[in-house]
Amino acid sequence: MKRKHFLSFMLSAGLTLPVNASFGSKTKSFEEPPVKQPPYLKAGDTIGITSPAGFITTAEILPAIAMIESWGFKIKIGKAIDKRDFAMGGTDQERAADLQEMMDDPQIKAIMCARGGYGMVRIIDLLNFNTFVKLPKWIIGFSDITVLHCHLNRQFGIASIHSKMCNSFPTDPAFADAVQLETIMSIKKTLKGEHLQYQGPIIGINKPGKTEGILVGGNLSIIETMAGTKSDLNTDGKILFVEDTGEYLYRLDRMFWNLKRTGKLDRLAGLIIGGFKAKPDDPGEEFGKTIYDIVQEKVGHYGYPVAYDFPVGHQKNNFALKCGVKHSLEVNANGSRLRALD
Repeated sequence: MKRKHFLSFMLSAGLTLPVNASFGSKTKSFEEPPVKQPPYLKAGDTIGITSPAGFITTAEILPAIAMIESWGFKIKIGKAIDKRDFAMGGTDQERAADLQEMMDDPQIKAIMCARGGYGMVRIIDLLNFNTFVKLPKWIIGFSDITVLHCHLNRQFGIASIHSKMCNSFPTDPAFADAVQLETIMSIKKTLKGEHLQYQGPIIGINKPGKTEGILVGGNLSIIETMAGTKSDLNTDGKILFVEDTGEYLYRLDRMFWNLKRTGKLDRLAGLIIGGFKAKPDDPGEEFGKTIYDIVQEKVGHYGYPVAYDFPVGHQKNNFALKCGVKHSLEVNANGSRLRALD
């Protein structure tokens, strides 16, 4: 039935349309959960280490354990460490059971994912969050762990930490450079509740402005694959940050079109573009656009601030960010500054 015939039918039948009826518009059926921040850690608290994605050995996480213990925390090594199912840290059931045990254990105050890779999406729906919601704790990780960050934010409003993981800790801190140590120490400072702020570089294409909003985001390809699921991010009024690595430029363009077409860029408070390491174009298949071109094409007409080359992503300067927590973002001639407000 055509629209005008439908309207005529409704009126002639004495029926009325809902006041907020809108043909072809996007509607929301999901109520945003209230923001909940897990307690910060104190000396003597226990951090669990598990690997809900890729395979990793105990030997590989020893440097991380030594440094975390030097911060005054205790460590509990999960059963998924040393387990292997091809590229993943054990079977889906083994990885899910280990993460579930740590989520439910009241003695564990934070959970650090040992590495990324692939596998989190395979177990997210196997997890029971009933106990975790009552006694939330910090989940730490990035890359494939973006699945968990998105799910915690969308379903429960629980804050989490997007940061480096065990496989990024220096083998010997004495030989680590300043940036590597600073980014690792940002995890400690975040867990202890220190108010951090980060500075982004001066980039000519930066879009100036000042804003506030809850920070959400992570790996772009993961965010794209969450679209339409119960882990799908609601970005309205939020500061969104994205990063990625190992993708062709045309694939990144497709991902940003996904953000655009699903409305995730329409009502942002601000946008942060982190590190993007694209694969070189195949000879004769050059895409012809940079990451700056790709983003500018999608968001150039919006009024919110945009910060490029921010220190987050698959790179050495990957600082700890609190997802699900209110931040201020200021972009000006001196670069960009992101500061947690809670």
